[in-house]
Amino acid sequence: MGLLEVKDVKKTYGKRKAVDGLSFSVQEGEVYGLLGPNGAGKSTMLAMICGLLKMDQGSICIGGVNISKRPQEAKRKLGVVPQEPALYPTLSAEENLRFWGTMNGISPGDILPAVKKALQVVGLEERARGRVDQFSGGMKRRLNIAAGLIHNPEVLVMDEPTVGIDPQSRKHILETVKMLKRQGMTIIYTSHYVEEIEYLCDRVGIMDSGKMILEGTIAELLSNGSEYQQLRIILDRMPKEIPQAVESIPGVERAFSQEKTLNIVTLNAERILPSAFEAIVGLGVSVSEIKITKPSLESLFLEETGKALRDN
Repeated sequence: MGLLEVKDVKKTYGKRKAVDGLSFSVQEGEVYGLLGPNGAGKSTMLAMICGLLKMDQGSICIGGVNISKRPQEAKRKLGVVPQEPALYPTLSAEENLRFWGTMNGISPGDILPAVKKALQVVGLEERARGRVDQFSGGMKRRLNIAAGLIHNPEVLVMDEPTVGIDPQSRKHILETVKMLKRQGMTIIYTSHYVEEIEYLCDRVGIMDSGKMILEGTIAELLSNGSEYQQLRIILDRMPKEIPQAVESIPGVERAFSQEKTLNIVTLNAERILPSAFEAIVGLGVSVSEIKITKPSLESLFLEETGKALRDN
């Protein structure tokens, strides 16, 4: 039995099935990546795991505690790092952590050591007295992680913690997650960035339209998948005829547009590239960039769904 068990969970908004019979488990000490495009149901699923949203059907257990039946006990086992920093801008980093630590049940005698440890984990101990509204975006996100860790939770939920930050801060956050993994922390990590999932996660669940369409270790997913590659062509404009024209080329499995980017799924990108280029230029469109991606989680997802993991 996993430290987190999600069984047959459903959530509907009107006629739209945001989460449609989803089941998965996260084992103690592993980093589980939840991957999928916008609208896949990831955020809805996380909200139900955190007890912020009631499910229509199914069960969620954290450390053996059913969140519907014993919500307060289950929530105490969770640490949450939301997509947008949940911090008080006029308070210092230390004051924010003291507040969140107290809210999570840390006693007055234990709060200062807990704050110090959390700041050390995210590399902000020298900025403990600094006001949050004077922090960079990356520093705020690192402090956000510290707030989720302050009470030493059994499961840490991280919802796209690197969105919109500079490369240096992103690297720091990824290395922090790696360190937490080495220390045995159980983490659910969501992202649109497939390279982060490949770098951090022991197992991956790929969602689309509220369902789990693929799950396993990265090696399992790629070994059970095909040898499809992704050919990404950036154009100066995207006439609606282009995807259909390229998809008719022999050897092209799928072709679809994403703003000015044409995504092509194929077994041999080098072989179909001249024909694709000819079709595009024949429609009076200029090509500004071409990129070929070898078999990966992203190309596997494209093959299965015809959608991009990262929506622009």
